[in-house]
Amino acid sequence: MYFAALLARTEDGWEASDTELDDVETLSDLADLAREASPDEDTVLVLIEQEDAWFGVVRVDGEEDPRIYVSDAAAAARSSYGEILLTDELLGRDPDDGDDLDALDLDGTEDGESDDDESDDTDPVAGSVDSVPHGPVGDAQILEDLGVSEKELRTLSSDAVTEIAESLGASETLETVR
Repeated sequence: MYFAALLARTEDGWEASDTELDDVETLSDLADLAREASPDEDTVLVLIEQEDAWFGVVRVDGEEDPRIYVSDAAAAARSSYGEILLTDELLGRDPDDGDDLDALDLDGTEDGESDDDESDDTDPVAGSVDSVPHGPVGDAQILEDLGVSEKELRTLSSDAVTEIAESLGASETLETVR
């Protein structure tokens, strides 16, 4: 189970709306969804929480590139919604690393033939999850100017989305969509 909400800052305070991420496939899609929530190009926060395992914050300020914070990259990597946030840039990887020919097993055997000399059980896809760091990644100062310090953000755990909303003064607004 996951919970995702958009918090848009307006002249009158924060406005919340829940959102389904089923049609969101990329970070660009998510940023576009956030921009649609605020026609005046105000700050929009996308808060995502999955079963107390991890949470993510995406901040979109107008047409600027989205800023991202993920509390536990390894846990998020096991989630289709987390994968949207874990961009190569966020993880410090070269985007071409995953498609490198060196990662392929080109040992000369044909499909269906086994290579008895070498029993290599490595899976390039599973290996990519192992390369994701355990713990937080991204911009830990993402909410600093909104009253949530880097230290506070890093110590949030089980109900992080609610705690963030409380710090922003938007807990009642968020509860209306929860």
